[in-house]
This record gives sequence, C-alpha cells and structure tokens, in this order.
Amino acid sequence: MDNIDLEVLKTCSQWLASGLRCELVTVLKTWGSSPRPEGSMLAICEDGRVVGSVSGGCIEDDMIDRARREGLSRTLPAVVTYGMTADEAHRFGLPCGGTIELAIEPLSVESRIDDMLQRLGAGELVARRLDMQTGVVTLSNALPAQSMQVSANALVTLHGPRWRLLIIGAGQLSRFVAQIAQGMDYAVTVCDPREEYRNSWQVPGVELVTDMPDDVVQSMKLDSRCAVIALTHDPKLDDLALMEALRSDAFYVGAIGSRVNNQRRRERLAEHFEMTDEELNRLHGPIGIYIGSKTPSEIAISILAQLTAVKNGVALSRASSVADAKSELGLPPTGEVCEVTG
Repeated sequence: MDNIDLEVLKTCSQWLASGLRCELVTVLKTWGSSPRPEGSMLAICEDGRVVGSVSGGCIEDDMIDRARREGLSRTLPAVVTYGMTADEAHRFGLPCGGTIELAIEPLSVESRIDDMLQRLGAGELVARRLDMQTGVVTLSNALPAQSMQVSANALVTLHGPRWRLLIIGAGQLSRFVAQIAQGMDYAVTVCDPREEYRNSWQVPGVELVTDMPDDVVQSMKLDSRCAVIALTHDPKLDDLALMEALRSDAFYVGAIGSRVNNQRRRERLAEHFEMTDEELNRLHGPIGIYIGSKTPSEIAISILAQLTAVKNGVALSRASSVADAKSELGLPPTGEVCEVTG
C-alpha cells in the first residue's frame, strides 16, 4: 500500500509518460481550520483527472473545472491563494475568512519525478528543491527531522518514509499492521526468526529480517521517530526486545496480550531485567484502544490508532484503553489469550 504522496508521484510519472500535461499542487500554508496539512499534494491532469487532495474536495472542484475549460498553460511555478475573503471562503468550503496558499508546478521530464521515484524505491528520504523562479528541480538526501521549507525563491519538500516501525512477529495480524503503516508514511521492518512464519510472509515493500528481535532493536538504533510493536505472544522473542525498546528513544512500544499476560510480562521485565516503573510505564499493553474490534484488520486499526495518538501528542482517556474499558464492562481477564481490543 503506497502512502498518498507516493501515489501522487507515481500517477504524475504515468501521465508524463503518456504525453499528458499535468501539474503538481502543494499546500504551502493555511490559516484557520484546514482539512489538509501543509505539505499535502495533489496532481491534476489536463483532462481534469486528479489524485491526492489539498482541501478535501472544494478547491479540487475549482481546479478541475479550470483545467477542463482552460487547459493547463503554466510554464513556471506559481503561488495561488484561495479564500482571502469571507465570500470566497464560503464558496470553497473553507472556514469563514480562512485561507489556503498553494504552489502549482507544471511538470515535465525535467521535473525529475522518475529520478525521485527511483530513490524512494530504494528507501531513501529525499529533499526535492523547486526553484520558484525557473522551475529547476534538484534532489538531495534528507534527514528525518527536516521539514518543508518555503521562500519566495524555492520550495523544498520531503519525500519518503520519515518514521520507522519494527513489528516483532510475521503472523496474520502483522500483515495488516504493516500494510496500513506503509500508507501512513512508515518504513516497516518485520522481524521473525521462526521459519514457519517468515516463509509465508508476503507484504511488498516491507523488510523482513530473521535475526533475534533484541538484536534487531539494537541494530536499528531506535530514535524518537521509531515505534516497536510485539505481536508474537512468545516471551522468548518479545521480552528482551521490549526491554531494549523501552530503554531506547522510541516514541511508542506496545505488546499484544491479555490483561493477565500483560501483568505477567511487566513482572518478568521488572524481576529479570531490573526495569524501573518509569520504563515499564512506557509499555502499551494490552495494546490498542478499545473499539470492540474482533478481526485482525480491525485490531490493526485499533493498534495504529493508539500509536498515532501517541505520535501526535494526543492524550487518550483511560476509558479508551483496553484494560480499563473491559474492566468497566465487567469482562473477566482470567484465561484470556489475546486481548487487544475485544
């Protein structure tokens, strides 16, 4: 599953290869509420087709109408503003008085879209600099902490996975978590030394490693843009890896299991690895938020919803946690094997 930015770039490449004129639109700045954040992209073809989004639909409709009526005639990049007045805001579905500023770039083979796709396919994080005066594009390596840069002379955008996710275990649930996470801009690594699981792993674009999970955690040198999810149910695989992850800078560490198994895991980590309460409090388990999910795909959504809240600094209520929600419902923890979101 490609993330939205990658889907936009691949579509641009296909249109250019077919000899069609197209433009790349990037959100530069917004004022007031906005359905799309800065850096969001949209591509529009001369026949009115679009991929991606910059406004949730309202401004896209105007662009499609203009493309069909007037064609795409720009030869150089331009900055366009929508919603400067209350009337325009109402027309385009923006909050009253809201404003959105867009960069519109006419694409050609000189735009280096194919070069960038090749580098993204190799797992690189790429900074793309567009000269706003000449339309010249240059590509360079980027760092995960970099952000989009906008000036009167240039627009620098970041492309490629800026977040990393390590999944321990190559089972069915891991497949759904990995597929969704790829679409959320994560570079996903799955670790499983068990031959019977890894031989059936089939998720394109996900790195599969077969070393012991704790060795993988150490080798990845986890930073504050990394997350670790343990999904094996096997203490021999999970515990050491969780210990290493909880002592790293990873922003999220979670493990599957019931309330009973989660408590036992915490006791093992404290007793055998001398982990502190502060370190153990970083462990999310039972993993996920309570949404009543049952199937692997629903459970994956629950897990990634919790991960996303932590990533975005959103404090979830205790009632959203699996343990508290099930306790409130009076569901017994005894004998539960896999309690994620139930």
